[in-house]
Amino acid sequence: MIPSVRIAKRILDLAVGGAALVAAAPVAGVIAAAIRASSRGPVFYRQRRAGMLSGAGDGSFGEFWVYKFRTMVVDAEAKSGATLAKQGDPRITSVGRVLRKTRLDELPQLYNVLRGDMSLVGPRPERPELLRNLALTIPFFEERMRGVKPGLTGLAQVSLSYSGRLAQDSELAELKRTLINPFEIDGIDDSVADDMRTKMLYDFAYSVVLEDFWEFVRTDLRIIVMTPLVMFWHRTGR
Repeated sequence: MIPSVRIAKRILDLAVGGAALVAAAPVAGVIAAAIRASSRGPVFYRQRRAGMLSGAGDGSFGEFWVYKFRTMVVDAEAKSGATLAKQGDPRITSVGRVLRKTRLDELPQLYNVLRGDMSLVGPRPERPELLRNLALTIPFFEERMRGVKPGLTGLAQVSLSYSGRLAQDSELAELKRTLINPFEIDGIDDSVADDMRTKMLYDFAYSVVLEDFWEFVRTDLRIIVMTPLVMFWHRTGR
């Protein structure tokens, strides 16, 4: 990321993130009341996430606490340990399903943006324990975070489904097999690794954008404008 983009990105985070946090306050109050009324447990949930890839060359990441509205039952991972949420996950509450579908569960992360843990736009942060497994399964997966802060939204988030699956009418749909299964291995289609690999490709594309100031401005503003359309009307960029 060039220095001018780094500075402009932080200014954008503070300006848009601060305004969004103020505007979202009434909605956050309604969400908090709905969570409290529908299930036992706290309104907010915090979780360790991996930040930027360290420049030390040892493959380590900075870590931080990410904040979300709680969408799962209390102690959802007490027996299973750290696992990725999946479609139809029984651990998700009724209110949580709505929050995840609209992505409103991510609103508290505006606080992370203002703190500097995250940026408005960037690759989504993964849990450190899951990231290690993904890096072993998907070559270069950890490189998507090199020199880039994790984001509240991103190119992958406005282009793909919640899980990271390509839409059937996507421009890349016809290239799906070449992109995620170039060796044509049987029995691995539609796996979680496929979805994460697709997200990774979009994250790499975004990292290239950060090397040109005006391309960064156009891309970040487009993603910020597209995000509410994805949240409430599910209109992805495709």
